[in-house]
Amino acid sequence: MTRIQISGTGLFTPKEILTNDELVNSYNKFVDEFNIENEDKIKTGEIEELQKSSSEFIEKASGVKARYVQNKSGILDTKFMRPLLRERKEDELSNLAEMGVIAAKQAIENANIDIEKIDAVIVACLNLERPYPAIAIEIQNALNIEGFAFDMNVACSSATFGIQTIYDMIKSGSIRSALMVNPEICSGHLNFKDRDCHFIFGDVATAVVIEELQEVPNNSNSYEILSTKLYTQFSNNIRNNYGFLNSSSPDGVGNSDKLFHQNGRQVFKEVVPKVASLIKEHLEKNDIEVTSIKAMYLHQANENMNRLISKYVLGQEASRDFAPIVLDEYANTSSAGSIIAFHKHNNNLKKDDLAIICSFGAGYSIGNIIVRKIG
Repeated sequence: MTRIQISGTGLFTPKEILTNDELVNSYNKFVDEFNIENEDKIKTGEIEELQKSSSEFIEKASGVKARYVQNKSGILDTKFMRPLLRERKEDELSNLAEMGVIAAKQAIENANIDIEKIDAVIVACLNLERPYPAIAIEIQNALNIEGFAFDMNVACSSATFGIQTIYDMIKSGSIRSALMVNPEICSGHLNFKDRDCHFIFGDVATAVVIEELQEVPNNSNSYEILSTKLYTQFSNNIRNNYGFLNSSSPDGVGNSDKLFHQNGRQVFKEVVPKVASLIKEHLEKNDIEVTSIKAMYLHQANENMNRLISKYVLGQEASRDFAPIVLDEYANTSSAGSIIAFHKHNNNLKKDDLAIICSFGAGYSIGNIIVRKIG
């Protein structure tokens, strides 16, 4: 029977930190400018007066204290309010490929694998910089990897869906190993003019090496993938309508629905119990007691969601050692969130300890991976 391992992970963190206070000061300045400019329309009820934000509101609603971004000057400019990123020439690495390559090199080094042994590259992320050619093929070329590469998108669950995709390919015998990369410039799809969501996302890139497990692990920090479980159910509660057909409907160009938008309360109400039940069902199917799990590396969308999911699964409050939180520092980094938590906090695990890597998000989509430390 073919056994499969996660043998290495990598993380790229942008240099620029954007604090809640900085974000709030900029947003509130925009609110003042908007309300003054539209004073007459607000008085007649034609449009609503915008309300200010606060760092206290952000932290209470989400647990987010700051985030890393590729560029914050553009975000803080009330006349622009988007990351200001230079458009790359066609003979240059794209923004996503550049950050992805850095994370990938670290993952390959940590996996202690020769690059010649990697057979495939998958980029699994929320937002792709262009339709084609695939970012994955660009990263494959930059790293001189033979074989094949492709992009995939299952929103915030892209990483766990990518892990199962590679797991299945190795099981089938079509490849021996693969590199998954999750480059996320989430600030690029965020509406910084929306009080309810202007604080949610940050930028980052993660990478994971997955390969067939031989008799001896590659290193002292390898994890056997014991089982995977995926789930999707269509919902409009998390959505972004940006796409290549937008220009065919000129009336909609530039509208706020072409950026991230959500019904946050409904998402919380529907997703939390489903994630918790899927985790418990997955463990039960594999004859694993909940008490045998030593850590849960959850998607980093909202601290309150993670606390409640952990409580539903365990039947009691979970410690931050058991369910690490990185969103306070990184914010929501979409597909990369659970991988960041795993990458930064798996040193607490001992040989033969069991853990869960779980993601959930737009779709709805949920992915759950059960791993056992073997290194």
